Amino acid sequence: MNIHEYQGKELLAKYGIAIPAGFAALSPEEAVEGAKKLPGPLYVVKAQIHAGGRGKGKFKELGPDGKGGVRLSKSIEEVEANAKEMLGNTLVTIQTGDAGKQVNRLYVTDGVDIDKEYYLSMLVDRSTGRVAMIVSTEGGMDIEEVAHSTPEKIVTITIDPAEGFKPHHGRAVAYGLKLEGELNKQAQTLAKQLYTAFIDLDCDMVEINPLVQTKDGNLLVLDTKMSFDSNALYRHPDVLALRDETEEDPAEIEASKYDLAYIKLDGDIGCMVNGAGLAMATMDIIKLNGSFPANFLDVGGGATTEKVTAAFKIILSDPNVKGILVNIFGGIMKCDIIADGIVAAAKEVNLAVPLVVRLEGTNVEQGKQILANSGLAIVPANDLGDAARKIVAEVKAVA
Repeated sequence: MNIHEYQGKELLAKYGIAIPAGFAALSPEEAVEGAKKLPGPLYVVKAQIHAGGRGKGKFKELGPDGKGGVRLSKSIEEVEANAKEMLGNTLVTIQTGDAGKQVNRLYVTDGVDIDKEYYLSMLVDRSTGRVAMIVSTEGGMDIEEVAHSTPEKIVTITIDPAEGFKPHHGRAVAYGLKLEGELNKQAQTLAKQLYTAFIDLDCDMVEINPLVQTKDGNLLVLDTKMSFDSNALYRHPDVLALRDETEEDPAEIEASKYDLAYIKLDGDIGCMVNGAGLAMATMDIIKLNGSFPANFLDVGGGATTEKVTAAFKIILSDPNVKGILVNIFGGIMKCDIIADGIVAAAKEVNLAVPLVVRLEGTNVEQGKQILANSGLAIVPANDLGDAARKIVAEVKAVA
């Protein structure tokens, strides 16, 4: 789960991490009221969407020369004008794609006198089973481009969660940022605070870009992104309360109501599978046969007729879907029960696209018999390879 910049900063501030003063706003009036509470005379009005590159982005409604999603304002009047121009309009950035995202929230912050910008992030390194803290002296830039062009300017410090954060990790962060004296000490403290927040909140990623050195010699978090392990949110109702569903795909929101793992992709063959590994293999074999999956959808180990019906509806909500491949291995789930669910779901949604079903496992013959006697145009498959070839052929025949 992702949250907005202002929400992330509020969470980090609870751990003693320094952030500029700022106020969230849902209207131009709230933006003005927030600005009046700041010392000024310089204010920053920032669009709040779940995407990076806001400063370089453009608003669709303002044409190719439209201002970006992060704007300096030298007066309260400018804050109001910028807020009116940004709220309700669509911001297109390098991360949103051409569709962009509608701006429904703003963050009005105090202006900062910047001396130097740095990069600092933490994420879970699944290849090592450790937490990786990544730092660079090239803050405020596209970190992927820095990694490509000048990889020597990126330093990675890994932390064993069993050992936890130690003083030498803080020193390594400060060294990687090339900081000395008081700033060196501040960086060590910040690194420890950030690690504590990361672990306490079950984060997947925390990115601070830029971390700035101010003219008066302090480190300040100027921008941040935070994402969380969705499987751990039950432990953090306060974090879950920050969820902004307007920033999420409606189909993914609907899937979460039925405990379905769904991610929309760009292909035309919908997939319904039980088990993440099997789902990945199914998508791979569709591509191997010359087509592309429209989604990742894992119904889990306890699919009911209700869940299967919901899965069909979610898959078909994507207008790009030209056919569906169901690939189920009946272990805990029995194939006859799954077959009953597939038939009931196909009838309820008035399925009008080709459907190929591959069943294997417990009660597989009973399941196949149910499908055969359903009166529906369900194409049976003997194995995964056979299923992929058949659904690709069916979709191409329709096209």
